[in-house]
Amino acid sequence: MGFRTVVIKNRSKLDLRLNYLICRGESEVKIYIPEISYLILESTAISLTCALISELNKNNVKIIFCDEKHNPESELVALHNNYNSVSKIKQQTGWSEKVKASLWQKIVQKKIFHQAKHLEELGEKPSAELLRKYIDGVVAGDATNREGHAAKVYFNSIFGVDFQRRNDGKINAVLNYGYAVLLACFNREIVRSGYLTQLGIWHKNEFNHFNLSCDLMEPFRIIIDRTAVKIINDKNDERDFRLKILDIFNLQLRINGKQQYLENAISVYCQSVFDALNNENVELIRFYE
Repeated sequence: MGFRTVVIKNRSKLDLRLNYLICRGESEVKIYIPEISYLILESTAISLTCALISELNKNNVKIIFCDEKHNPESELVALHNNYNSVSKIKQQTGWSEKVKASLWQKIVQKKIFHQAKHLEELGEKPSAELLRKYIDGVVAGDATNREGHAAKVYFNSIFGVDFQRRNDGKINAVLNYGYAVLLACFNREIVRSGYLTQLGIWHKNEFNHFNLSCDLMEPFRIIIDRTAVKIINDKNDERDFRLKILDIFNLQLRINGKQQYLENAISVYCQSVFDALNNENVELIRFYE
């Protein structure tokens, strides 16, 4: 597995040479492809060859394309990242509705738990206590929508009562970029494991190609939130907030009794979710602490 996140911002041409990514811009830079985990193209003035794309796919490199405003717009998803994807998809379409409802309950509870923990760190203790009460009220499938109620309390406590996720502005620009990068991490892991990102557990939007990824990433969103709060509070960081967001790949989390870098933690977590669904036992899920 690669360990480098490569970000290219300026006009350049990318090519393949002897298992190296060659970047020709103001100067020529070469990067050994097996070391790359993510390739983020932040300029629309970047061109790359089909030979390079093919080799990046073979090495399971996630390629993220950005628009003219440098925001993630699309990503490349390989068709053949797993040797037995047909059997995995058959498993996926047979996952029990009861187990999926129990899984979503666990995911929502863990997400709210981390939200409450973040609020405590910020000194918002009354709101944190309210969220902890919500945890006990989460039922199978979150039929009472504790997630939605918790999100309103959470974001209003951090960014003010007038804040809304659908608004324009710097706060949502930072959050949206971070969530897009995080979503790409989960897309990469799900596809590599042989499952379809389109078939979700709770998210079932027919226009969303990443329903399952949106489901599984929920407890990890707080990692982006923490980084966003630091960026918003430090005006100097706002200018290079994208690079600050990408620092999450250096973050270590404790999961299943071990310290793991973010990508490895996501892998451990996702594999435990798939085990839980395939064995109809949600106790197999491993969340980060």
